[in-house]
Amino acid sequence: MHVNSHAPFLHLHRDPDDPDRGAPGPTGPAERPRTFAALHIRNYRLFFTGQVVSNTGTWMQRIAQDWLVLSLTNSPLAVGITTALQFLPMLLFGLWGGLLADRYPKRRLLLITQSAMLLLAAALAVLTVTGAVQVWHVYVIAAGLGLATVVDNPARQTFVNEMVPHELVRNAVSLNSGNFQLARMLGPAVAGVLISAVGIGSAFVLNAISYVAVLTALAMMRPAELLPSPLVSRAKGQLREGLRYVRRTPALLWPVVLVFFIGTFGYNFAIILSAYTKDVFVSGADLYGLLNTAIAVGSVAGALMAARRSTARLALLFGVAAAVGLALVVLGLTPWFWPFVALLVVVGFVSVTFNTLGNSTVQLASDPELRGRVMSLYMLVFMGGTPIGSLVVGWITESWGAPIALIISGAICLVATLIAGLLALRGAGLAVRPAVRSLWAGPAGAGPAAVSVPSVRVAERV
Repeated sequence: MHVNSHAPFLHLHRDPDDPDRGAPGPTGPAERPRTFAALHIRNYRLFFTGQVVSNTGTWMQRIAQDWLVLSLTNSPLAVGITTALQFLPMLLFGLWGGLLADRYPKRRLLLITQSAMLLLAAALAVLTVTGAVQVWHVYVIAAGLGLATVVDNPARQTFVNEMVPHELVRNAVSLNSGNFQLARMLGPAVAGVLISAVGIGSAFVLNAISYVAVLTALAMMRPAELLPSPLVSRAKGQLREGLRYVRRTPALLWPVVLVFFIGTFGYNFAIILSAYTKDVFVSGADLYGLLNTAIAVGSVAGALMAARRSTARLALLFGVAAAVGLALVVLGLTPWFWPFVALLVVVGFVSVTFNTLGNSTVQLASDPELRGRVMSLYMLVFMGGTPIGSLVVGWITESWGAPIALIISGAICLVATLIAGLLALRGAGLAVRPAVRSLWAGPAGAGPAAVSVPSVRVAERV
């Protein structure tokens, strides 16, 4: 391949184990789907609409729950403990949730899990409105929501494949992310107003009501128009089978590795932003809602842009993961309010782009009979790592302040991405070594080249 000698160059000699070879993608130029293509399918349109309402209620509860715990304890660490309890069940039981999603109809599982979440939200609403709530109540309900999520997440993630044809899965996954981030934009803003004007309990009441929208959407679907995945019969060693499958498939392994570090250290916004609101900007719940809304604005933009992608290679996923870490470091170094808000939009954009690309790549690269277990592992490392990260980040925030917590979190994401990228290259039979190329060799007898620049050559590993 000829490369312009006036610029640094990159030579790639691939071997048959190139990790991108396992990634799905068309053999020729792919036509970009329309941004909202999946919404033309009735069942998915019902699901999407119900999720808009329910996700908005969920984000209202998250903001209200963090603020309630902070009000009861005046401790960012207590907020971290609440987050840890909500995500700890995924760490302990996440793989079993994926196995259930492979064994049983997804729609039936979602009706059960969403009903359980409704009851838990209603319990928190009653406790808060009556003034009986204590911090241990919040801990217990957070753990209960985590247990329901163990089954709900893999079932909901893989249910997309049953509502839309294969060629629209990436589009539907991106729209789901946009849906979630739109709710993330609306929920905190509404919650901030409600908490200031009415009280924290009102946010919990509305969240409980919002689950009715999802249950109604699931009940109204036409089962004949679904594309059910094959169900797996009970057998020994099915969890180990899923783990081995991910380990030997690079297109699955590296997104899972990356999402562990980004999910564990890059997505603890609730802890850090609550501390920024209280200690750095010295304000209340309305500003906390604004900061979360700024992240959501960038997230919606990132999700809509990802919806127009028909393919995504692992190199892009590594690049976006590095961008998440870099954005967090720059954010932590920014002391001014409005530049901080603007950078939150950038953080939202790159973080949801990473999550959407990773999610859709893993789903499309998975065998249908193993997809529930694969997605449960993906969600396990994404959400199950959060208890570890939330405790660590909560402790750093309380000990050294929110800006330092952001800088350390971003630095960990950057270093982890670099190391994972080097390991991926080595696993593919590639090696990185320095090289020097002359920009101008000069005429014969004129002596050495006038200018030389360092570059990187990637070649087959010897």
